[in-house]
Amino acid sequence: MPTLVLIRHGQSAWNLENRFTGWWDVDLTEQGVAEAAAAGALMQAKGLDFDLTFTSFQTRAIKTLNLALEAMGRLWLPTEKSWKLNERHYGGLTGLDKAETMAKHGEAQVKLWRRSFDIPPPLPEEGSAWDLSRDERYRGVPIPQTESLKDTIARVLPYWDERIAPALRDGRRVLISAHGNSLRALVKHLSGISDDEISGLEIPTGQPIVYQLDDGLRALDRYYLNER
Repeated sequence: MPTLVLIRHGQSAWNLENRFTGWWDVDLTEQGVAEAAAAGALMQAKGLDFDLTFTSFQTRAIKTLNLALEAMGRLWLPTEKSWKLNERHYGGLTGLDKAETMAKHGEAQVKLWRRSFDIPPPLPEEGSAWDLSRDERYRGVPIPQTESLKDTIARVLPYWDERIAPALRDGRRVLISAHGNSLRALVKHLSGISDDEISGLEIPTGQPIVYQLDDGLRALDRYYLNER
């Protein structure tokens, strides 16, 4: 059976500060570094190994991958990076404190922006401090202004079909280090979760999710590694 493991990056600075992060590049906290290393040690202890890895263009996911692989003695594994595995773009919410945003707009509105399937956050204001148009890594990339989960899925799944699924079908063991919403897109697809149900799925930081897939890449089982 194809081996697939997903891991959300360890705690980031803006996770800790309770701010909307999205595409903005923030680093791991000390706890995040520890979570990533512990994830690698756990994967090694459970006998997991990989042939190929994938991650986003964002530091927190890249560092999580590298720290986990270092703990496994597998830093030499090939890695493919793609912006299509980036976190969902939070538009005009980027950088804002979540509690303050809730106090300003109301819990119901913020929940709609955060958890609805197809309603994106508001567009950023002109001249936003979080504008990524001059970020060198996104040269030639169609940077979104805001994204719903549905929009995120629309970029993640074609990348899955084009790059990741063929590797799994070829028998390669795959590890993906990414983000809460890009991983929710994959979990929704692999586990057949409905649009309504996916809004309630939380993916914790630094905890490997193991998929057992059949030859058609349909999920036979999904579990957190620390639960088995």
